[in-house]
Amino acid sequence: MSFPFHSLRLGLLACTLTLASAAEPARIVLQNGRSVLVSAVALQGDKLVVNTAADGFTQGQIIALATVDHVYGERPAELNPAIALLLMNKPGDAAKLLEPLLTAQRVTAKMPGNFWLEAARAALVAYAVEGNTTKVTDLGKEISDATLAPGSDAFVALGKALLLPASTKFAEREVAFRDLTTDNLPADICAYAAFYRANLLKNAKRTGDAAAIAKQDMETLEAYLTVSCLFPSGGMILNGVAQLEAAAYLTGERREEAVALLHSSIRHSAGTLVAVEANKRLESRK
Repeated sequence: MSFPFHSLRLGLLACTLTLASAAEPARIVLQNGRSVLVSAVALQGDKLVVNTAADGFTQGQIIALATVDHVYGERPAELNPAIALLLMNKPGDAAKLLEPLLTAQRVTAKMPGNFWLEAARAALVAYAVEGNTTKVTDLGKEISDATLAPGSDAFVALGKALLLPASTKFAEREVAFRDLTTDNLPADICAYAAFYRANLLKNAKRTGDAAAIAKQDMETLEAYLTVSCLFPSGGMILNGVAQLEAAAYLTGERREEAVALLHSSIRHSAGTLVAVEANKRLESRK
């Protein structure tokens, strides 16, 4: 049996509206199954204090942190646009989106499933790109304190690599990023490090004859493709931006590969600045 196209569209619209209406802000779920809005509590030492009566909780009620199971809710809408701005070399604009999110979600920083950690790591990268050593140091300590692993979080090392002065030898800077793309590190740190290593190669001075320049370009292309090929779980926006950059190095007989990368970039980065730019470049290739 076939269905009229307009019926299919109405069905999809109804499904979309249902999903939209079902969206919920982040909640802290307790071990007994009860939950409370993140915005309704404040952290005081080793306990949560309810500051807004709701969901059967009274104002001033104490909730022991030991009774928290996880954080549940829809991924904050600010995250993807902020990460897109960061990777499109607009770190200041990215930080403006991320900072209110960090404040709102800080109470959940040490809870399983929290949204604070991803936002904090992106903000640390933004501060490092801007050269703000103080904010990188302070936020790096917060991130390290929030994770269970001993020592400093790997993103602290990424921040240090990004903060290396321009006078630092190219090889030293390249190794600093490469050292953060190993199998024993989380995919997100590897993806960020691979992307910024590719940016370093992209911005390196092109010298020598045509063959030497072509070799440098090929190395840069391979570096960008590393993000989505080796560390695809590191982040959809990271994949999208890396594919956008990689497409610029595919010309002539490889035009179809470039178009495929741009389409993939759009899928990965829907609703962000990256998708807008990918669509522009796609149109220019027609």
